[in-house]
Amino acid sequence: MNKKLAAALSGGAVLVLALSGCGGDDSSEKLDAWAEQVCDAVQPQAKKIEAANAAIQEQTSDNSTPEDVRKTDSKAFQDMSDAYKAIGSAVDKAGAPDVENGEKKQKDAVKELNGISASYAGLKQQVDKLDTDDQGKFADGLKDIAAQLDKLGQSGNDALKNLEEGEVGKAMAKQESCKSASGSPSATQG
Repeated sequence: MNKKLAAALSGGAVLVLALSGCGGDDSSEKLDAWAEQVCDAVQPQAKKIEAANAAIQEQTSDNSTPEDVRKTDSKAFQDMSDAYKAIGSAVDKAGAPDVENGEKKQKDAVKELNGISASYAGLKQQVDKLDTDDQGKFADGLKDIAAQLDKLGQSGNDALKNLEEGEVGKAMAKQESCKSASGSPSATQG
């Protein structure tokens, strides 16, 4: 059962890694400075989200007690909530990127990131309330949370994709910190 939760959770990490931009160059110095500011702020948060995902996946073995699972999931959801809030703040603080509709893209992304943060905070509260004495109830509660996580992983990508399209994505792709935020070292070489 907990494996389903772990699978749903890994969808959430994709969101942050989407902030890593992709390929290209030639953009303005202003935009490069904006991208650097955002990427530098995103990198430690992406690591925090990856660590939270890893902790949940580690706790998915069948011999974990409900109490251990609840404790781990609760902390992971709190960490994810904090990380998305921090990314939202970083995008907000960076201001609008120097592109067409930059202000709207920025505001939409911040709103989305804060919404994701609130969703993870809500999931933490749900996990904290799960009954660990009754294995069946606990498993049912985890199923509900996994279903919500699934939805969370699927939604919440649009504003970020909008923020990163075109010149913004190119500027972000050039930043060292965005490259390293996007996963394994082998994927970033080349």
